[in-house]
Amino acid sequence: MYKENRAEIEQLINDYFEGIFNGETDKLEKCFHDDLYLYGDIHGEDYLKSKHEYIDGVKSRKSPKELNEKFNMKIIGLDVMGKAAMAKVHVPFSGYNYYDYLSMAMINGKWIIVNKIFTHVE
Repeated sequence: MYKENRAEIEQLINDYFEGIFNGETDKLEKCFHDDLYLYGDIHGEDYLKSKHEYIDGVKSRKSPKELNEKFNMKIIGLDVMGKAAMAKVHVPFSGYNYYDYLSMAMINGKWIIVNKIFTHVE
C-alpha cells in the first residue's frame, strides 16, 4: 500500500509542477482542495491567497514554458503516513527560487493538496 500511495502522491506533485510550468490551470484546479489557502513570503512580504485567487494569478501570467525557461522543479522529500502526506519541493521559475511544503490528504480515495506553505530563498 505504501508504494502505491507514494506513486499516486508523486503523480499529484508532478501534475502540480506541470500545471505551474505549463500554465495549465485546469490541472492545478484538480491538484488542490477547494478550501486550500496558500501562505508564503516573497522577498519578506507576506503572501496569502485562496486557491481561486492563486489560479487567477496563474491564468494572468505567461507560463515558464512560454518564456522558454528550463524545467527544474523537483521533489526534495516526501513523508507518507496513513492518509496524510507532506512533501518538500523545489519550484524555481521566472527568477524566483521557491521551496514549497505541500500537505496532502487522501479524501474520498484520492490524494489532494490541502495546504501549501512556501518561501522564496535568495
